[in-house]
Amino acid sequence: MRSLAVLITALILITNGLSEQKLAGQVSESDVNAKELAKPWTDFWIVRLTMNLFGYATVILPGFIIIVYVRRTNYLDQPGSGYVHRLAQLLVEGSSPDQLKLERFDEDAQPEQPERSFCRQCLLLLFCGGGLLSSYLVWGILQERIMVYRYKNADGDAGELFTNSQFIVFANRILAFLVACAAILFVKQKPHDAPLYKYSYSSFSNIMSSWCQYEALKFVSFPVQVLAKASKVIPVMLMGKLVSRRAYSVFEYCTAVMISVGLFLFLLTSEDSIRGKGRMTTVSGIVILVGYLVFDAFTSNWQDRLFHTYRMSSLQMMAGVNLFSVLLTSVSLFEQGAFQEAVTFMLRYPEFGLHALFLSSSSVVGQVFIYYTISEFGPVTFTIIMTVRMGLAILLSCIIYNHSIALSGAVGICLVFAAVILRAYHCWHKKSQNLPAVQNLGTV
Repeated sequence: MRSLAVLITALILITNGLSEQKLAGQVSESDVNAKELAKPWTDFWIVRLTMNLFGYATVILPGFIIIVYVRRTNYLDQPGSGYVHRLAQLLVEGSSPDQLKLERFDEDAQPEQPERSFCRQCLLLLFCGGGLLSSYLVWGILQERIMVYRYKNADGDAGELFTNSQFIVFANRILAFLVACAAILFVKQKPHDAPLYKYSYSSFSNIMSSWCQYEALKFVSFPVQVLAKASKVIPVMLMGKLVSRRAYSVFEYCTAVMISVGLFLFLLTSEDSIRGKGRMTTVSGIVILVGYLVFDAFTSNWQDRLFHTYRMSSLQMMAGVNLFSVLLTSVSLFEQGAFQEAVTFMLRYPEFGLHALFLSSSSVVGQVFIYYTISEFGPVTFTIIMTVRMGLAILLSCIIYNHSIALSGAVGICLVFAAVILRAYHCWHKKSQNLPAVQNLGTV
């Protein structure tokens, strides 16, 4: 409950602090194109993305060479017990069968949890729902605050925008990694036998989807970004057919069409859905959002494949993915000198440091509530809560940041959320009849 109080306090502080910055802090549409031409060439998203990918390559390519070398030379078949041999074992093949036997985790030996009363079950549902809503509402508001509005110092000058989305991704991932490791130390886990390098695939796609998510706010409004998340079921279905060879029902394709129609209806009728009216700005926003959807779809499908293959726990998945995320982003940031830039920006504008801290904290708390809610109430309840969260996030953004939504745009929003809820009901109905149902949550 203390964490919820901290997040709610952060939401109040952010809301109060934004009242004086709505006019002076936001980048007006009339100035977008001029500022795009005036900013350093390294701040253009294509250049920044290329630099990020180069940084990731300096980690991925040597790792690939090491894995190929270990396999071709049969390094692990040679006798050895040192740290290097052990690290190579964990990286390429996972834990050895002998060690798994020693660390065997007997689930049947765990004491059965007493059945909760109806009142306790309702209180627990309120706790989980409140935790998810408060943490991700704060997270959503802070996304828009950090990426869209200018920071001012005590002198009251024009201020600056924080432009390095990768640093925000790093801040989120390193805190999530530390929390996951701490939880693993105190909570007994299943034996882990997955090769560590398997996590690097979803880690890379997760970094890219998060980067696209933050970068997109430079070109599109927050409501558009939220609706894009709601419509990610479409690329998730396409990626599911490619990665997992899954089949989908006619009902699932119909709800996907409903989501697409609702999204396009909102985009066509909302005046501030795109920041700036230039063609380059519009294309950039669409390309980045498509990138987010594609990478996020791969992330959820690959993690689902790992869960079914190796049966690791959610905390192990969280630690493994964030381990590689921290490694990739930190190396890339060091190579670009972005750590120094971020620290310098933080010293000039201490408010940014506070916002980044609350953003990372709310993200980690939200991830913990995701795993706990799914384990206690299942994915359908979780999906409904997160759908409510997306609607409240759009409402709060419109109130705090003065976004205008036409009536037809509101109809489009309702159409998207109705389709998501119908999919949740469809999954519950199939589950109650013991029929196979596709339920892919992806990332938030």
